Amino acid sequence: MKASKAEKPAKSDKSKKSEKDAKLKKSKKGDKKGVEVKAKAADAPKVPEKKAQPKAAAKPAQAVKAPSKPKADKVASAADAGALDPRITNREFKLLLNPEGLDRRNKVMQLDSLVVSFARQCGLEFFHLDNANTGLRNVYFFDTPGEDLRHANLILRVRESRQNVWVDDWCEVTFKCRAHDFETAAAFDPTPNVPHRNRMRFKEEILRGDGIGSSRQIFSNNAVLDSVPVDKVFGSDFGSATKFFPNLKQLALAKNVPVQIVGGKVNKILEACLPLGTISFGSGVQAHVELAIWMRSVGEPIIGELAYAYRVTDENRGNMKAHQKADQFFKDLQPAIADWLATGTTKTALVYGKPE
Repeated sequence: MKASKAEKPAKSDKSKKSEKDAKLKKSKKGDKKGVEVKAKAADAPKVPEKKAQPKAAAKPAQAVKAPSKPKADKVASAADAGALDPRITNREFKLLLNPEGLDRRNKVMQLDSLVVSFARQCGLEFFHLDNANTGLRNVYFFDTPGEDLRHANLILRVRESRQNVWVDDWCEVTFKCRAHDFETAAAFDPTPNVPHRNRMRFKEEILRGDGIGSSRQIFSNNAVLDSVPVDKVFGSDFGSATKFFPNLKQLALAKNVPVQIVGGKVNKILEACLPLGTISFGSGVQAHVELAIWMRSVGEPIIGELAYAYRVTDENRGNMKAHQKADQFFKDLQPAIADWLATGTTKTALVYGKPE
């Protein structure tokens, strides 16, 4: 058999009592210490308890609202305003050109190369049209003898396309209210009342200001009628014009007031249009660049215009960086072609003989 482990000697009653007294003494000491800690805590100044603050509800994103009637001084170019009014459908940048030499192809090609080269120096993509055809059309305006439409900021224009020397059987008729401030242009409704196909356009037109490298704006609210029979544009009086555009009645003129070509038939303009290409200012903002030359007859230029324009859509309206690039390019281009520029406002003003 295996020897059993030695048993521990049993504690005496005296030993047990000493151990019990030691535990009791230790316990009382702990209690006393605990009381002292509680007393100190009671004497300390009370710090107000921080209540949990409820989390603030996230503010819903607010849509940018365009004013229903924007003030003229509040509607500026994209670079200044920071937003485009949702009613603007087109932006057009226009520079008038001196007419001298614009009837010579070599001269026109010099300007073409200069514009393309400068755009690329500015870091912009320019898709050039090397073999574009020049389009021809007749341009003329209708008004009363007292120019009542003009005084009311209204323009009634006809464009007749030409194939070589021949005039087409169909023409384009445009009726617009064009003014210096947004509100005046937006308030007039040019909607036609005819079966012809038509389209509505609200344009921001950016023109050169007082000096080289400047800009200013006018706004035009347009109704454009396509494919109107050239022999049935208007009769010879105000009543026939109001059948096309009912809101002309706001002028409160008698139906028999004559409506005729401004300056007479000899004042018809021959316009030559040469597409130069497309310039990209950013995603969805590609502007068509065009050179227009107005002549009394072939070989007699009276004014030129270099322009680029693009549509404003829901997709590109918020691309402010691209719109601002278009604005800045307009200002930067002027010093680069300063020798080509003409003073004045618009081609229409040249026909009427009055600034716009």
